[in-house]
Amino acid sequence: MPSNAVLEAKKERVEKLTELIKNSVSGVLVDYKGITVEEDTKLRKELREAGVNYFVEKNTLLLRAFRNCGIEGFEECLNGTTALALSNDDQTAPARVLGKFAEQAGDEKFHLKAGYIEGEIYDQAGVIALSKIPSKDVLLAQLVGSLQGPMQKLAATLQALADKKESDAA
Repeated sequence: MPSNAVLEAKKERVEKLTELIKNSVSGVLVDYKGITVEEDTKLRKELREAGVNYFVEKNTLLLRAFRNCGIEGFEECLNGTTALALSNDDQTAPARVLGKFAEQAGDEKFHLKAGYIEGEIYDQAGVIALSKIPSKDVLLAQLVGSLQGPMQKLAATLQALADKKESDAA
């Protein structure tokens, strides 16, 4: 039976994990078994640059923290080696970075287990689909680009109409 000090340390860790998960908008669970230290270092750098918090944690502690947050459904995938990537502001950043890495590393070395966005659970296929979504900045740039073309055509048409009326009046 574990000592009281060990139990207290685990309770504190679960409380910290619960707080991290509650403050996040999205998270992805991965199985990292098989990647090298060099690959892990590169991955962690990419995640930091994307504003994603990435760490390895015991499955039982993660399960308790998820339950404290009211997030159910990770019981099946919380086995083996597990790392968690959390983002506090970008819903797709963890899935995007980890999905790209998983494609490069291969499924036998590194694979996505599951994830969530604002409390909604996604299975492996859902997380892979999320990883294909461009970042918010890219989506906004695409929206502006798609609006800009028709506006330019409208402005050119109105200018041509004004020029025609001006020439007819002269």
